[in-house]
Amino acid sequence: MLRLLIVDDEDIITDSLYEVFHGLLPEKLDVCKAYSAKEALQWMSRTRIDIVLTDISMPGMNGLELSEEIQSFWPRCKVIFLTGFSEFDYAYKAIQMPKVRYLLKTEGYDKVTSTVLEVMDEIEHENEISGMLEQSREQLDLLEQMAQGDYIRHLLQESEELDRDARTLSEEFRRMNISLNPTVPVWLVRGHLSFPEGDSYIEKSHLLTKARMVCNSYLSEKMRQVGIVDKHGDLLWLLQPSDSADEKFHHHSVRYLEGTLEFMQETCLQSLGLPVAFIISIPTEWKVINRQYERLRQLQLMNIDKDATDIILRDRGEQAEDSAEQRKDEGHLSPKAELLTAFLEAGKAERFRKIFDELTQGILQANRPLQRNMEVYYSIALVLFSYISRSDLCREIPDYGKLMRLDEHSSMKEAIQYLKQVSDKLFQAKASESVIENICEYINEHLNEDLSLVRLADINYFNPTYLSRFFKQERGLNLSEYIDNCRLRRAKELLKEDHLKIREVAVEVGYEAAHSFTRFFKKATGLTPQEYRDALTYT
Repeated sequence: MLRLLIVDDEDIITDSLYEVFHGLLPEKLDVCKAYSAKEALQWMSRTRIDIVLTDISMPGMNGLELSEEIQSFWPRCKVIFLTGFSEFDYAYKAIQMPKVRYLLKTEGYDKVTSTVLEVMDEIEHENEISGMLEQSREQLDLLEQMAQGDYIRHLLQESEELDRDARTLSEEFRRMNISLNPTVPVWLVRGHLSFPEGDSYIEKSHLLTKARMVCNSYLSEKMRQVGIVDKHGDLLWLLQPSDSADEKFHHHSVRYLEGTLEFMQETCLQSLGLPVAFIISIPTEWKVINRQYERLRQLQLMNIDKDATDIILRDRGEQAEDSAEQRKDEGHLSPKAELLTAFLEAGKAERFRKIFDELTQGILQANRPLQRNMEVYYSIALVLFSYISRSDLCREIPDYGKLMRLDEHSSMKEAIQYLKQVSDKLFQAKASESVIENICEYINEHLNEDLSLVRLADINYFNPTYLSRFFKQERGLNLSEYIDNCRLRRAKELLKEDHLKIREVAVEVGYEAAHSFTRFFKKATGLTPQEYRDALTYT
């Protein structure tokens, strides 16, 4: 939403222009008004202003001086000078200033309106170009990172590629300068990096490149290997003992690998300040490396979020049958999920969180079965996903599809935290109706005061643009329309009181100037306030 500020020391002009723009594009344009440059600067200090429509000649600070001050607050703000002075020196000074237009008051409201609409289009176009440039920069960075390891990522994602004969894979390996043998089992090692909090994409990419160089130098001593950055931004190596390795090395290769990973951890931590957690697979046939890779990802997801971020895990293959106690525990999952649904529907946040904590308290414990943890996660996620769909709260949780994609989280702890955040937002949404009621109550009790979007946002601790969108979403009409309806309803009630003068009624409903109130009332009812009062008398 863009914000227009109208500034003129003549009340009748300011009020008239405000009425012209107030209902023009309520979903795209928030309109404010000021009767002096000083008052305009107060608006500037309170909220972002995108367009200023101002008189040039005003007592105290004139429009030209005001526009210079505007640039110090909001450099991207556009200025439209509106004046009755057509002298050349005023016009010349105005057109020399950046981001300004110059109009004469004699050109009429249509010209002023069309100019404001043109400026709005310009701002939207500039924002689109800025967004496109930023997106292009991000895409270049992404392509730079994705250039490495495309072929291996392709193999990991396209399982049918691995069903081809070894001769074909060997030829492709040769052409890609990959030294691995597709007829011999391979180890997979996955490294998860814990980047410093607040690091930018470029900083993370720089650290990732250095970590790859460090790790590759260690692994290349006794192992044939290819290392890539996987689709989740973590390191992945495919390893085989080198051709020169003797039988003795083959017997202790796993121990060697674990020891080498420890050196890699220490070096990354000391030289880069970068903790790395590793997980090692069992020797894996090429035709199933995609499944093994996904298994490593899930196992690491469940286990890396301990106090120590530099652990080394080993996948020992499929877990044995769950204990009788674990199977019994699974029998309680469905009833608890039903309780979560019931408490969410009823808005009982504390009882919901208690069940949530009971379900998730053991999810990060060591040796916890992988499938069991996934079942707990998806049971809770499905409760939240279903509620969002049923309650049409997609706008409140725009990325709610992530609930059903566990692998998009960097760790199980992060995944559980995401579930908590989503549930908190849902309970906040249920409470939002009472917030709207409070805003409506305030409006009805303060009709004769400042009810600008910025003012209402300030007293309710909202961002103005969000409040406008939030109110429209909850009530189905614009906030400005609701205020006008309240003023009209109150005005009709007051006009029944014969002892009140029209100008007194105007002040009571927020109009300082009686003529502005008369225009508003006639536009809404087809009658002037006096005609409406007379009609009540006759009936």
